[in-house]
Amino acid sequence: MDSSTSAGESSTARIVARSSMMESIRACGLSGLSGVRIDKDELRRRLLIPQYIRLAMLDSIKKKDVDGGDMHFRLRGSDDIPCPESPLVVFINPRSGGRYGPVLKERLQQLISEEQVFDLQDVKPHEFVRYGLACLEKWANSGDLCAKETRENIRVVVAGGDGTVGWVLGCLGELHQKGREPVPPVAVIPLGTGNDLSRNFGWGGSFPFSWKSAIKRTLHRATTGPICRLDSWHLVLQMPGLEVVDPPHSLKASEECSIDQTLEIEGEVPDKVNCYEGVFYNYFSIGMDAQVAYGFHHLRNEKPYLAQGPISNKIIYSGYSCTQGWFLTPCINDPSLRGLKNILRIHIKRVNCSEWEQVPVPKSVRAIVALNLHSYGSGRNPWGNLKPEYLEKRGFVEAHADDGLLEIFGLKQGWHASFVMVELISAKHIAQASSIRLEIRGGEWKDVFMQMDGEPWKQPMSKEYSTFVEIKRVPFQSVMVSGE
Repeated sequence: MDSSTSAGESSTARIVARSSMMESIRACGLSGLSGVRIDKDELRRRLLIPQYIRLAMLDSIKKKDVDGGDMHFRLRGSDDIPCPESPLVVFINPRSGGRYGPVLKERLQQLISEEQVFDLQDVKPHEFVRYGLACLEKWANSGDLCAKETRENIRVVVAGGDGTVGWVLGCLGELHQKGREPVPPVAVIPLGTGNDLSRNFGWGGSFPFSWKSAIKRTLHRATTGPICRLDSWHLVLQMPGLEVVDPPHSLKASEECSIDQTLEIEGEVPDKVNCYEGVFYNYFSIGMDAQVAYGFHHLRNEKPYLAQGPISNKIIYSGYSCTQGWFLTPCINDPSLRGLKNILRIHIKRVNCSEWEQVPVPKSVRAIVALNLHSYGSGRNPWGNLKPEYLEKRGFVEAHADDGLLEIFGLKQGWHASFVMVELISAKHIAQASSIRLEIRGGEWKDVFMQMDGEPWKQPMSKEYSTFVEIKRVPFQSVMVSGE
């Protein structure tokens, strides 16, 4: 009797584990490959860049010199070296994915080669672009056939969260600016908390570490998946003689402010202004959601032992949001919890329109989001799947990641945001825009919280002078690999 019960429980446990693993596989967008056998040696043959090229690129990066790897090309030996069909490099953020990051790095190095897997703590993506790829281009132009084919066909895999993916995309954008095409397409191994970029392009919201073949199948899909386009958005922040407190790495100080001067500024202009600029791919937000994200990030940095993986991060994030007062805003007199209407003016340019138009800020809104993708807050779609009649009535068009438009919506108190996130209701629709101008003035507010693609910061405010945020589409699109 006991033996039979034990066997039954064991069988049930195996079924539950198998079910959990299959759900993880589907979440990663790899279910279409679950019945396809990927041969390890054949995959390695297709991905492996010849050793002399790998070492030359790595030496150029380490020495920060395009000529740093020349020795390997001179000593390459035979000219009859097979070129890879699908050359691939991987950037991995070992701090993402909880305890799995270092394990994944080791598996990838064993499967491809150590020189083709870059730890972002050691090799930054701009170094790869400026020195590694430049070395490859130099020798391709000098007649090395294998270097030429590798440069033309190379793809990039990013193992990390949305911030890591955006970092790599931004650095690859330098190739567009300098006419160094083709730009390598980017695939994703999702290791972050939200993974909205990954979800939007079919790579799922989590990586199935328990599935032994997942890495092979992901790399196979990264080399065979179709190419997609993604809008990116340039943000300029101008403030009166203050400093941004703890800016994210995606926000850099700039000597010149390139905000549009055709729009009249109310009030006086300060003698000195400070400017920052950056690029985002998914969303920019201002208000309570950014405040919660800011507090969570600081909590995680102070107590890294709490960040053991995406699930624990989400639990902590949810609990932390309840402590910030967002759910009690109608009952609280704290100025930082009042509606953004008190401090904010919004101007937009609509599609195919060159004139700025002011749009009203809804009275009850505590957070405003400008969204580029269909995925926000771990796969939610707060803009909603709108009916054609409603789109026509509001003058909207169907939203896409490459349509040159941002969807602007508002979130009220925490209860409203919660219902939006479980998709029981849509967010407060404000506008669709090809450009956005926000003017913020403090009053009783000492600071306001902002974030780009999940990277938050605390923005100081002034009572006398306005702070401006201007968002415009980058003239070129990023290149992604679809995981679907």
